[in-house]
Amino acid sequence: MARARSRIAGVISVFGELLITAGVLMGLFVVYSLWWTNVLADREADKQGSQVRDKWASGPGALDTKDGIGFLHVPAMKNGEVLVKQGTDPKTLNNGVAGYYTDPIKSALPADKQGNFTLAAHRDGHGAKFHNIHRLKNGDAIVFETKDTWYVYKVYKTLPETSKYNVRVLDPIPKESGRTKPGRFITLTTCTPVYTSDYRYIVWGELERTEKVDRDRTPPAELR
Repeated sequence: MARARSRIAGVISVFGELLITAGVLMGLFVVYSLWWTNVLADREADKQGSQVRDKWASGPGALDTKDGIGFLHVPAMKNGEVLVKQGTDPKTLNNGVAGYYTDPIKSALPADKQGNFTLAAHRDGHGAKFHNIHRLKNGDAIVFETKDTWYVYKVYKTLPETSKYNVRVLDPIPKESGRTKPGRFITLTTCTPVYTSDYRYIVWGELERTEKVDRDRTPPAELR
């Protein structure tokens, strides 16, 4: 009997050690997913952003849709400037940038006379550029910076939760936001709730004005 109890105690001890090990590994995975991927992504985003600004400083040139079309500034999210590139695939977004949609509905670009400039970025991990999207309220500024122009949008509608398959939020006229006529819109999309990808969080804005970039790249009042 004593020998049997000893064996049982041994099994329980080994099982306990395995649980502790599994817990440590899970903890390390969480640290990697939510912290270290942010570190790596921010480094890569800074590198890519510097390359875009260097190109801008080198002189005239056509719009570059490969390396990045400009920088998103959203003061309410307190996320600094966010480089925006073409595409919303993980290979693009995992580098700590935002991407504009090419599928399932092709995004308009800010310079277009009308349409919906639709963007996505991670909410957690890989830079988490849209982590604080829930802080955006009606009237808040969303500013997009290109080589020659500042585009100043104002938030007018948020949708805290919708299906990940709801592509209507990307329509050129986003009727789910209450708009029924063509305009110049911007749409921010990301995962929700936090730390999951079950649903999507949506913010819509509408262009209020544009400002030409001066020699000193003086930002609009919303960013000062």
